[in-house]
Amino acid sequence: MKADNSGPPPIALVTGASRGAGRGIARALGSHGCTVYVTARSSGTTDNRLGGTVEQTANEVTEVGGTGIPVRCDHSVESDVAALFERIESESGRLDLLVNNACAIQDALTTPGNFWEKPISLGRMLDVGIKSSYEASWFAAQMMVKQGGGLIAFTSSPGAVHYCYGPAYGAHKAALDKMAADMAVDLADTGVSAISVWMGGLATERLLDMIDQEPEKYSFLLDRLETPDFTGHVLWELLQDKGLHDLSGQTLIGAELGQRYGVADAEGRVPQSARETHQLAPREQYPLIIR
Repeated sequence: MKADNSGPPPIALVTGASRGAGRGIARALGSHGCTVYVTARSSGTTDNRLGGTVEQTANEVTEVGGTGIPVRCDHSVESDVAALFERIESESGRLDLLVNNACAIQDALTTPGNFWEKPISLGRMLDVGIKSSYEASWFAAQMMVKQGGGLIAFTSSPGAVHYCYGPAYGAHKAALDKMAADMAVDLADTGVSAISVWMGGLATERLLDMIDQEPEKYSFLLDRLETPDFTGHVLWELLQDKGLHDLSGQTLIGAELGQRYGVADAEGRVPQSARETHQLAPREQYPLIIR
């Protein structure tokens, strides 16, 4: 589905968008005509071995038909986040889609060893991941509730319900699913929706590098990876869905959304769902509400 050119372009914010999933999601939203604010700490030049800056991503958004706006933002610093949302409100006057994707991923996450044998700094995923997503949602909700609509989305994974790379990663993803569920309760009568999306294995710079380093261990993944852009196309379809609010609070599997909306990935392939490949499903949120 292409953007409706009869109205103003949707305004989106994708956090953690200098590389990986965020970069692909921003690029996909740009292809539908969105104005996309892209944030990360990497700006201008970067010494990260995987490369990537907010300017590069913003340029890609613009090249595919959208308007990319780069903003250097350290999502572990609340004043940076507050300034980001002040800028969005001042320049654009609204926010239609927040994609919470920022996370402090380190190379040590995927190295062998138990959690206490790895750097304690891996726990930063709980700050730049959980806490930063909460803060961005807090600011976004105020804008969206005032305008009477919008979507807060979290990029999650099946690691929320099975062991994957250790407790920091799992707690991070499980928390995102839970935040979407609980935020939806508070947002129920506002027109704003909150959802979490399980992405599959992504053909990001980091994972492709892992496969290059240990092909005997990881090369089997090549035939089942999603492109980083796939989730962005799915989120676009969700944003257009008249029944979006009925989905609010749910953790949705991106591959199943692709099937629902007819969104294909690279070479016309629709990724397989974790429900199909590993019999995994999001945890159930019970209806009890205690205020």
